[in-house]
Amino acid sequence: MPSPPSRPGVSSLHEGFLQTALRRFFERAEFSVEPVIVEAGDTGIAVAVGEDGRLLTVRWLGTLCVLRVSERRPFSAHEVRMARAIATVLETRYRAIFNPHMMAEERELFRGVLEDRYIGAFLEGGHHRSEGDGLADSVAAAIEVLRVAALSTYENRSISTGVLMLGRPYTPRLPPLPDLPSSPYAPPPFASALTATRSFYRLADGEQTLFLVDRDNMLIDIIDARRWARDSGAPPAPHAPVPQTYHAHALATANGTDVCVVLGPTQEMKIFAEGTQLFSFHNASWHLLDVQAKYDQWAAAVDAAPLAECLFQAALDLADRREGALFVVLPESGAGADRLIAPADRLDLASGRPALVHSSRRDLLYLLTGRSVTDLDPSVLGALASLDGAIVVDRTGRLLAAGAILRHPPVEEMTWVPEGARTTAALAASRYGPVLKVSEDGIITFFDGERIWDI
Repeated sequence: MPSPPSRPGVSSLHEGFLQTALRRFFERAEFSVEPVIVEAGDTGIAVAVGEDGRLLTVRWLGTLCVLRVSERRPFSAHEVRMARAIATVLETRYRAIFNPHMMAEERELFRGVLEDRYIGAFLEGGHHRSEGDGLADSVAAAIEVLRVAALSTYENRSISTGVLMLGRPYTPRLPPLPDLPSSPYAPPPFASALTATRSFYRLADGEQTLFLVDRDNMLIDIIDARRWARDSGAPPAPHAPVPQTYHAHALATANGTDVCVVLGPTQEMKIFAEGTQLFSFHNASWHLLDVQAKYDQWAAAVDAAPLAECLFQAALDLADRREGALFVVLPESGAGADRLIAPADRLDLASGRPALVHSSRRDLLYLLTGRSVTDLDPSVLGALASLDGAIVVDRTGRLLAAGAILRHPPVEEMTWVPEGARTTAALAASRYGPVLKVSEDGIITFFDGERIWDI
């Protein structure tokens, strides 16, 4: 019979899990580890925030993990909640290893990918269990199904699908099916075994249609996302900005109890809860988006609510489609435009009538002279943003340039290390005003004199 695990060995293993998780979810923070003295038998974990939100500490098993961020962007409520979720999952696992009864109750914690458990605990409010409703287990099971689906194709196309998980009792619109375990109509569990059925990949595309799963993780229906959101009495808009494609998914979770997990056409997983998108899975790891806190910082820098919302929404939609773009907001006076934009690209400078021969791009863009970006339809703004170069506006929303190749100082005068062309242009432009850069890999970056955040 194998000997029971040693406590020092298990402690060392779980300390490693903790440090790995904190480094991964808090990449922007300066991370350090310090030894601390603990009393014998003290296995409790403690998360604390200090220094006006710039310091986050996690104390456990004789070590103190310390994370520091800049004064300009302190830890948000969601980041603190993420740290607590990581801590409680690991503490529960650790205690269960030495308690057979607890191990039987918490056996799901030892299945699947550990990061998925952190996500589930976050969705339960930063705790592993919320009055025994098992939401964390259902979320982890749904993620596993979609992860298996991502490895498959249907008719040589990547799979996209999604599921809405109810955190409340389900009242069906039709009479309930017979509640007989032996009935052929008994709902199946929403588990990876379903992915072996080819029909699985056709019934819910993740954008218009979703699988519906009840609180017991049973597959009970297939729904239209927009109709479900409308019929459930959702608010008119998500609680925080999301890509237009997924407005209904965010609205469907606005009640604060339901969770939607989607596998998109780009094979990125998205998790919607509490009326917005909270997580995305790309580049082989989960990312806490914290969209509301980041949007608030962008909106404060722009200092013009309609313009901030318009450009942020455009950036989200372009990122979802994996299209690159660059948005620059200059002061109302347009200060900096003469140093940043070549005269030939300026829409606010008179250039006479359009040429009838030897036409150039300017002969098309003159149609935008005097226009405000907030008056453009989202599809038109998206088309403009897809042009090579940047969209430059002033704080009133007036278009100063579209598809402009921005000037930047000589390399020897730069105070930053040159990166890709779009990043270098974004850093140069951020000397004059806030900038949103959208990468073709779906990452949105905010610059304001320096790199502030990524989504």
